[in-house]
Amino acid sequence: MALHERAGQPALPEDLTNIAKLVSAYFVNEVDPRQRAQQVQFGTSGHRGCAFDSSFNEAHILAISQALVAYREEQGITGPLMLGRDTHALSEAAYMTALEVFIGNGIEVHVQAGDEYTPTPVISHAILRYNKGRTSGLADGVVITPSHNPPSDGGFKYNPPHGGPADSDATKVIEKYANALLSSELMGVNAVGYAEARASKLLKEVDWRANYINELEQVIDMAAIRKANLRIGVDAMGGAGASYWRLIAEQYGLDIDVYHDEVDASFRFMPLDKDGKIRMDCSSPYAMASLLHMRGEYDVAVGNDPDYDRHGIVSPTHGLLNPNHYLAIAIDYLCKHRNWPATAAIGKTLVSSALIDRVVAAHERELKEMPVGFKWFAQALHDGSIAFAGEESAGATFLDKEGKAWSTDKDGIILALLAAEIVAVTGQDLGDYYEHLCNQHGTSFYRRVDAPSSPEQNKAFGAIRAYKLKLTELAGDAVTDIMTKAPGNDALIGGVKVTTANGWFAARPSGTEPIYKIYCESFVSEAHLDVLADEAQALVTSWLQAK
Repeated sequence: MALHERAGQPALPEDLTNIAKLVSAYFVNEVDPRQRAQQVQFGTSGHRGCAFDSSFNEAHILAISQALVAYREEQGITGPLMLGRDTHALSEAAYMTALEVFIGNGIEVHVQAGDEYTPTPVISHAILRYNKGRTSGLADGVVITPSHNPPSDGGFKYNPPHGGPADSDATKVIEKYANALLSSELMGVNAVGYAEARASKLLKEVDWRANYINELEQVIDMAAIRKANLRIGVDAMGGAGASYWRLIAEQYGLDIDVYHDEVDASFRFMPLDKDGKIRMDCSSPYAMASLLHMRGEYDVAVGNDPDYDRHGIVSPTHGLLNPNHYLAIAIDYLCKHRNWPATAAIGKTLVSSALIDRVVAAHERELKEMPVGFKWFAQALHDGSIAFAGEESAGATFLDKEGKAWSTDKDGIILALLAAEIVAVTGQDLGDYYEHLCNQHGTSFYRRVDAPSSPEQNKAFGAIRAYKLKLTELAGDAVTDIMTKAPGNDALIGGVKVTTANGWFAARPSGTEPIYKIYCESFVSEAHLDVLADEAQALVTSWLQAK
């Protein structure tokens, strides 16, 4: 994909979404359930869509919410439902719709006190906090967010009682029920008016924000950060956790400058991303351009996407760290500075850097390599068998100092604070820390390539089987493994991964866009990575054409 000519530059009026038209489309546009593009579809991060395209509208949220009511009843989930939302315009509208359905079905709903926005990890933490010590009446939750997607998008995620993203067994049932409701013109949906829902005794306000901030010392060495007198810069990106940063600074005596903490559903303050769209992606140097310009003013600078499940980490000397690089740093540091049980493994997605494998091996811990999607880590984080879980797209979480689950969903806040802790405790620039890891374990050259695809091609990935691929060499090295299942849990990865002693590539279809993704890594050189990537593209093309 060619870089847009204004990538990293301020948005202009013509780049902005017309929020009034968007919200009107949410309530007015009709949905045709016969069209696949307008049906409820749960991907790796819930159902996402846009009201303009009739893929995220009031009908969808009425159907999904009612389907979730039925699923809870089937599963015997009788505790309160924790309901949160981020600052996207459609999140606000969908929040109102969902609340009308949940209250209309007699469910006790907990929301943030003061009708404030709620980050994804705070909902996860609240579920775990509520369910601790309980064996019945367990809580679950919903976060209404499309994550870092553009301002025109909406999203709906379900977190069951373990606090993390729902697995496909749950989402397939909810999706099936929801589409049946759409096809029956929403017959069977029970809802009350919004005013009645807000006035209901079933609606409880809880100050999750205060609970989360008060308990941060359980998972982060806040005293070390304060003692080091670090200057910290934060790009709040107008997200659900924007109000958290000033409160964290005040409570723990930290020197934090916060930018873009105002709520503006057009996100007009964002620089344009690589494709010229407004996208709140804290792992993109273009979306993070504002903070990068000021990086020399801070010992560490951080950013979060709108629902705060992702993190962007900026070094004053090395700029925005590659998400894979920071995962390796975080894992190495935590293995040295947390007294976690020796049996607790480290989890990563199988398209994350193999440098992580080498770091984990050096600390003599087990590595759990999982398919893409944080849902694969949730239960293991919940029971403490995984101490750290991370994915290549800048999402991670980890156990607290006592080896207990802090959150079982991605937590951009603690990963950002961990960056400050690492600088405070080691006195080392994060970029220098990564270079030290490379000196120990080898330098990684990593790339992701997005290729245009069709629904037929994306479906063809599911038919690829490792034993059928007669491949012995890749980029001049002998192939050591070909896999279509993840080593950590033997689950299908939806694509294929090929490894050698000096590199690897993986290919898988996108669950939300007409593209497929090829991930490549070399431990030899950039030139070797070029060869590996070219060969990977040719191989994937031939495999898809053969289907």
